Amino acid sequence: MSKIVFFCIPAHGHINPTLGVVEELVSRGHQVWYYSYNVMREKIEKAGATFVSCDDCNIDQKLNVKDSTRVGKDMFFSTKLLVDTTLALDDKVCKEMAELKPDCIVADSMALWGKAVALKLGIPFVSSTTTFAFNRHSAKIMKQGLGNLLKMIFAMIKTSKQVKKLKDKGYPVKNILDIIGNDNDIHTIVYTSPEFQPCSKTFSKKFVFVGPSIRPATEKIEKKSDKLIYISMGTVNNDMMSFYKTCISALANTDYQVIMSVGNLVPIDEFGVLPENVSVFAHVDQIAVLQQADVFVSHCGMNSVSESLYFGVPLVMLPQTPEQCGVANQVFQLGVGIKPDKSDASSILYAINKIFANSKYKQNAIELSKGFNRCSGAKGAADKIIQVCESTV
Repeated sequence: MSKIVFFCIPAHGHINPTLGVVEELVSRGHQVWYYSYNVMREKIEKAGATFVSCDDCNIDQKLNVKDSTRVGKDMFFSTKLLVDTTLALDDKVCKEMAELKPDCIVADSMALWGKAVALKLGIPFVSSTTTFAFNRHSAKIMKQGLGNLLKMIFAMIKTSKQVKKLKDKGYPVKNILDIIGNDNDIHTIVYTSPEFQPCSKTFSKKFVFVGPSIRPATEKIEKKSDKLIYISMGTVNNDMMSFYKTCISALANTDYQVIMSVGNLVPIDEFGVLPENVSVFAHVDQIAVLQQADVFVSHCGMNSVSESLYFGVPLVMLPQTPEQCGVANQVFQLGVGIKPDKSDASSILYAINKIFANSKYKQNAIELSKGFNRCSGAKGAADKIIQVCESTV
């Protein structure tokens, strides 16, 4: 029986893929401790892990779900968040790791403090990557050009004082790239398929592409029309009343059935009387809807896109962050989605109609679905973690 510790940021898109892995590990008799934030406690404990709150160590930072949208976009903010969080957790985590003596630390690629602690204490480490794996080959596909490189170099200069704080506490880092970069020597779990990952063959055998963790549907969705359109902008940047009303306007006079998930930030009663073919909910069982959907109008979060393609559903893409733009670009390159030039009613309707008019989008989505379904999923991720644990025995 192994002792395994997870670290993750307070973001559903990063927590959710790991929950099936936690369940798999626990079902095999392993012990799992999961360091995250109180907003995620219920779902983590439901998966079978021992939840450890990090909130009390971050009183000044007030980490919240929306902070995750700045990580990766703003390198100085990302580094300061890393250093502040690592130092805030230093006494607590180092003391508890020394007592617990875990066989492995599994840290989200954006929960950079997890990797820092593993480096400092010499604990075997696995990176949990809920976005695309990144190297110089995939960067070209994802359009990380000279401008971004210059921004990174400038940010590294600004962050040198932050890195020095880590060195002073005994962390073996020369610069921020020692922590944020995953080279081919780092064991890494990537929650996508080799077919969807850009340049997957350029990564070492220490990278495993396990696909999304697809849970069973908890609801049954009735398909009332020949074609079902699903609309969701995720769990973070979804305070978009104007956009949702635009979608309703675009689809009101069509034969399409429309299911829209708008989150908790938008009062549903403000939509007024809805067209008969449109249903609006705060939340839906996305897995259940995608099993019936024909087109997904999406923000292009990695989890949402993976789930959509797992079920062979093409996308209309409206990304909101650089990370989502990278995912949308790969969807476009593989011919399984359309990114409208605008987000007005006519553009959205045109994109949906174009997907139905050209069968290649559905055919390409079905081919990618086959690749996703071949992946090892949560079991493969658990196998990787146990392999790392046992290699140190």
